[in-house]
Amino acid sequence: MKILVPVKRVVDYNVKIRVKADGTGVELANIKMSMNPFDEIAVEEALRLKEAGKATEVIAVSIGPVKTDETIRTALAMGADRGIWVKTEEAGIEPLAVAKILKAIVAEEAPGLVILGKQAIDDDCNQTGQMLAALLGWAQATFASKVALGDGTVEVTREIDGGLQTLSLDLPAVLTTDLRLNEPRYASLPNIMKAKKKPITERGAAEWGVDLTPRLQVLATTEPTGRTAGIKVSSAAELVGHLKTAGVL
Repeated sequence: MKILVPVKRVVDYNVKIRVKADGTGVELANIKMSMNPFDEIAVEEALRLKEAGKATEVIAVSIGPVKTDETIRTALAMGADRGIWVKTEEAGIEPLAVAKILKAIVAEEAPGLVILGKQAIDDDCNQTGQMLAALLGWAQATFASKVALGDGTVEVTREIDGGLQTLSLDLPAVLTTDLRLNEPRYASLPNIMKAKKKPITERGAAEWGVDLTPRLQVLATTEPTGRTAGIKVSSAAELVGHLKTAGVL
């Protein structure tokens, strides 16, 4: 069984985000980029399923402009078998367009499982996995914290407000990963060298007739307002006085 893992190139989570002077977006020039952390968890889970003998091949897919292949190489260095790079002029393709492209790739590759990060840390949309499942007509389980692959089924434990929910899905299926699912491995130097020889197929969105025109318009991007410093009080009476002044009591 093949497992398809979409991965996204985003600003590294350790980088302090800076808004462009004209407010049109965040600064991406000369900024460290890396794989979306939730996607790293998805890659790790796919590799563990393969190592357990539940899957035969792990395919990493990414959509984006120049240097997007670096993110695919990271997945290959972790242990993925091959990559597919859908080249675009711009980054930040909207979730519906991504889901349509992935649907076309799924039709060609025929995987038994698609594992995605639950969301990307740059836009926090949390939509692609659900949209892909809807387009494919496949079963889906989101926010997975445990995955157990069976014979033609997959059992997924997910966190909900009331505790833990366990679902049993018939394959093929779409899963999205949560933080507690696993701890992604670091790519070793030998595997990084091996990844350079692993194949990456380059494709174009036009091959499947997918329209990448944005449906949303960003009007402005602004930094959050700074927080004012707090104060210390010497007694409960003083605290109550401040709360009354603030209208809380």
